[in-house]
Amino acid sequence: MTRRGIELLLLIIAAPIVIVLFAMLVVTGGQELSFNTLGVPIGIFLAFFIAHLAIRKLAPNADPAILPITFALSGIGIAFVTRLVPDLASRQLMWLFAGVAVMIVVLLVVRNLDKLANYKYTFMIVGVLLLLSPMLPVVGTEINGSRLWLTMGSFSFQPGELAKICIVVFLAGYLAQNREMLSVFTWKVGPLRLPSLATLLPLLAMWALAFLIVVLEKDLGSALVLFLVFLIMLYVSTGKVLYVVVGLFLAGIAAVALFFMFSHVQTRVAIWLDPFADAQNKGYQIVQSLYSLADGNLFGVGIGRGMADLIPYVESDFIFSAIGEECGLLGAAGVLLLYLCFAIRGMLTAARAKSDVSSFMAVGATSIVVLQAFIIVGGVTRLIPLTGITLPFISQGGSSLLAGFIVVAILLRAGDAGTGADVEMTSAISRSRHSSNSVLGRVALGKNITYALVFFSVLFALLVANLTYIMVVNAQAYQNMPGNNHTIAKEEKSERGTISTYDGVVLAQSIEQADGTYERNYPAGTLAAHVVGYYSSKYGTSGIEASYNDTLKGQRNFASWSEVVNSLAGISQPGNDVTLTLNSKIQEAAQEAIAGYNGACVVMDPTTGAVLAMASSPTYDAADIENVMQNSSAGSSELLNRATQALYAPGSTFKIVTLSTALANGVATLDSKYDAPGKMDIGNAPVTNFRDRDYGNITLERAFEVSSNTAFGQLGVQIGADGLVAGADSFGFDAQIKLEVPLAKSLMPDPDEMTTWETAWAAAGEPVGEHESPAGPQATVLQMALVGSAIANDGQAMQPYLVEGVYNANGERSFTAQPSKLTRAVSSDVAAQVLEAMKGVVANGTGGAAAINGVTVAGKTGTAEHEGKENDSWFVGIADADGQRNVIVALMLEEAGSKTSAAAKAKSVIQTALQVQGVL
Repeated sequence: MTRRGIELLLLIIAAPIVIVLFAMLVVTGGQELSFNTLGVPIGIFLAFFIAHLAIRKLAPNADPAILPITFALSGIGIAFVTRLVPDLASRQLMWLFAGVAVMIVVLLVVRNLDKLANYKYTFMIVGVLLLLSPMLPVVGTEINGSRLWLTMGSFSFQPGELAKICIVVFLAGYLAQNREMLSVFTWKVGPLRLPSLATLLPLLAMWALAFLIVVLEKDLGSALVLFLVFLIMLYVSTGKVLYVVVGLFLAGIAAVALFFMFSHVQTRVAIWLDPFADAQNKGYQIVQSLYSLADGNLFGVGIGRGMADLIPYVESDFIFSAIGEECGLLGAAGVLLLYLCFAIRGMLTAARAKSDVSSFMAVGATSIVVLQAFIIVGGVTRLIPLTGITLPFISQGGSSLLAGFIVVAILLRAGDAGTGADVEMTSAISRSRHSSNSVLGRVALGKNITYALVFFSVLFALLVANLTYIMVVNAQAYQNMPGNNHTIAKEEKSERGTISTYDGVVLAQSIEQADGTYERNYPAGTLAAHVVGYYSSKYGTSGIEASYNDTLKGQRNFASWSEVVNSLAGISQPGNDVTLTLNSKIQEAAQEAIAGYNGACVVMDPTTGAVLAMASSPTYDAADIENVMQNSSAGSSELLNRATQALYAPGSTFKIVTLSTALANGVATLDSKYDAPGKMDIGNAPVTNFRDRDYGNITLERAFEVSSNTAFGQLGVQIGADGLVAGADSFGFDAQIKLEVPLAKSLMPDPDEMTTWETAWAAAGEPVGEHESPAGPQATVLQMALVGSAIANDGQAMQPYLVEGVYNANGERSFTAQPSKLTRAVSSDVAAQVLEAMKGVVANGTGGAAAINGVTVAGKTGTAEHEGKENDSWFVGIADADGQRNVIVALMLEEAGSKTSAAAKAKSVIQTALQVQGVL
């Protein structure tokens, strides 16, 4: 069969791929298959059939596979542009027809590529002017931060796409002319030998100028393509690995320089390293791309059934993500295989070309397409940082499509001029009598082309391996991410379980809609919002909605074997219900106590670790999460759970830890005497009491009651930095404590870095250090609740927990929380002594506002000072301290100053908790 016969056969083989894609689009859209509905793929095939007929006349010996590969890629592109942006599909189709026409015109006009080399400097100038043209003030247009476009009315064009081809023509002509000079190193620079400067200078000047222009226009993708094309063509022409090594070294230096020079480069790198750090803003495109690819798995979700249209500019930069989602790993890998086949046929064309000019031009033209495909696919799959370039022949964009068909025309012309290896060898022998091209040179050129092809193969192997990891190996992890809005949108068709308080108040439930989907509803409004979290198809999940996501979906905590079997079989079933340890009345009291302030309140049962209330202010309504997300700021966000995620200076509440540590280590007793002046130097720096009050010479117990910083500063120095940090750690500081919602680690400094003055202030609960380890103490409100719980529970802190039980739709229990020990903080004897001292704080000291008639309340107040701001107010309370010690309350108000006291606010919470428990 002739080359053109093979080409026609391959076109016919590729046609069903394109037609089936469009047929699936038609069926998904609810239309009937007919000649009219399949008119577009038939029209595309006819355009390429006409191109085939033209090639029979104009380039009969050209490679037979390049046109069919281009047809398959272009057809896939038109199909997915139609799927994603139907309004732009007809324009893209017109560009496709125009591209085919331009390809035929180029074949008609350019009959000898060698003659183009005579105008290499003209092409260089034209290429640079094309790159410069978007800088013109009237027609140049900046889009998405890059100035790449020429706009005239409704018509826009990206001249840089044609500039790449002009530069390749220049490089091919120059390298062919100076190939041997570039291969001979006569110029000695230190230990290195290089070609003569006169030979290198025009090449480097042109490349540097083009690169600089592209960088200034913030088109880093094109800059990377140009650089790699230049490097590959230089290597193929000379075979010198040194060029590659030096080029990559210089590229590394340039990359570092660009990183520090341009903020957008820093942003791209940051997104590449961790797109999930800002998943709703800067990392949104990459995150959505990964979600789409993970959904695709092996076989895809089906044409027209994906969610890639959520990705901004999916039709251009991220169209490959849509292909991966809807066609699966097999379809995405098939597209990459088509590009690899294009690389193979392009490099084979270069190997059999009749001259160096046509060979180098084929190498450059092939490299443009192949490298551009690798860079954009690598970017959208997070293999490399993202750069905004198009996927050749597939992405929406007329400029890229037109340039792609010119590349195809160059390859076809180069292939037509080549006459095969045997004849080429003969031609080379005859030419060797009249020129420097020898048989040995042509053989060496073939080896260089082979190595370049191996390089391309490795690149695409990396892409496929990375795709396999995202779409198969790690797909479930991506799908189960709390913020995966794709998964949440799909789950709207199944009933999600409820979240309720221990006393039966429903906090979250799913309500069936008229269309059969379910909408998440929060009937209790803001009650326990930070614990429950939110569930959004756009913003994902948080709180219990996130940590118990699989349970609420019915994919975990099964109550029967039938539920296990149904889950494994993929049968939809109602989600499980989650019951929290929270009591609605205590929760309401906690929220009311801190309303109007930034702050938090935690109420716990010290004997079990059950959290009876967890409140954070300001709060939010999960039913209005979209507005909350759009209007909240990072510093004052209502979404921040200040009870577990915010670290504060605990102030004098930390003296519970200091006193416990001193008693446990035998450093002092409650009767030990200390001078407690309003101000004293400890470690050559001042330590002061609140408002510089002088308490004279008092016992340690009295110093605890009146909260003397100077007395406790001296005690802290007696304990020592090592002892103080060890004591704090025994209460849970510096440990990552497990909880069903995110919990920050409470911190202490490295004792080896603590000065005497810092140790004194740390004992009083004020972090003042400046060193590599964090200043301390810094504590969450929950941590201080655990400190109080340990004292109330004979020195043993229990593991905190928020979920009491899980039930299936039939009410069958599948999980029951079991109390467990967290840490032994101090002995029961020490705990009893500290408890007595805490009773004195309420009865005779700073905590009098928490006193309740008929109940013994033990507690510790705290005032955390901030320079230039009002003080934070703390209280940690235990009640009934003479009875069963039923409840612990830790409450903190940011910048409360003298307006109110945390002790007074905690009193109402304690009263409500004791009333619920029947103590009052």
